[in-house]
Amino acid sequence: MTIVEAERSVTGGVDTHLDVHVAAALDGLGGLLGVESFATSPAGYRRLLEWMSSFGTVGRVGVEGTGAYGAGLVRYLHRWGIEVIEVDRANRQARRQAGKSDPADAVEAARAAQSGRARGLAKTRDGNVEAMRALLVTRRSARSMRVKALCQIRHLTFTGPDELRERLQGLSAIMLPREAAAMRPRAGTDVVAYTTKLAIRTLARRVVALDEEAVYIEELLAVLVAETAPSLLALHGVGVDGAATLLVAAGDNPERLRSEAAWAHLCGASPIEASSGKVVRYRLNRGGDRQANAALWRIVMVRMVSHAPTPAYVERRTKEGRSKREIMRMLKRYVAREVYRHLPRA
Repeated sequence: MTIVEAERSVTGGVDTHLDVHVAAALDGLGGLLGVESFATSPAGYRRLLEWMSSFGTVGRVGVEGTGAYGAGLVRYLHRWGIEVIEVDRANRQARRQAGKSDPADAVEAARAAQSGRARGLAKTRDGNVEAMRALLVTRRSARSMRVKALCQIRHLTFTGPDELRERLQGLSAIMLPREAAAMRPRAGTDVVAYTTKLAIRTLARRVVALDEEAVYIEELLAVLVAETAPSLLALHGVGVDGAATLLVAAGDNPERLRSEAAWAHLCGASPIEASSGKVVRYRLNRGGDRQANAALWRIVMVRMVSHAPTPAYVERRTKEGRSKREIMRMLKRYVAREVYRHLPRA
């Protein structure tokens, strides 16, 4: 390696895939130094970084898909002190005009990171918050399976024998699986009654198992949240699930958020300017992390019922002619600002 190459500043770009990552390297002036493919394995990550470093000093790397196929590569680059920039998918209109290929996407990722068009630091995904994310994925799937199983139980109850319908009719979503799980179908009786009871009991025991699983996950989440951001749980209306969801949106390195306005934008709680000519107006932000936005909504709903200052604010804004939806958007923005002050800092 020559002295010029050693001192050359290099910006990398990576288009991530399941089995192979395609990487590109640019010099300080944006000139293309090379494009190469590497396996998605620790050995492949090492060869990728060595290949980029062969052109000079790697300053930053733009990676597309940091939360999916690129997660392992991002962790590896962070361990070596490389700044990783999260790059969104290329603009569809530009892609339609220029075409699409993996090398072109890798070059585009590098140019986005070098030009500053992509500025967001990637999540490190190497601490308590990443553990929370894994648990939340499991909990949401369990919740979805529970709802589906309950709907199937009710459907089988409505269409089943009369005695079965009378026994289970009117029970709450909590009592229904308990009652149904305790049934004892007897073979040799009416085949429809026997199989229907057997199916309902199987589904009910599945629901009971999912409930126990949810309780266990809640306990694990509570420990992780208390270790990571104990003051966040002290806020009115913020529970373990909501706090974990907000922390996952911020990531293990929340210092990547430049300001509380950037945090609100990430949560989809900041209005988007839509002015034109003499008309100055703002529209609803439908982007951002929708799970975090939903967590803010739940906090606002709790505060509207049990937090004295919030109903007073709602009443004042209502007298000003604001609709309930507008008021809730304002409250979500205020809650986002409050939450930001309690996010952990490195």
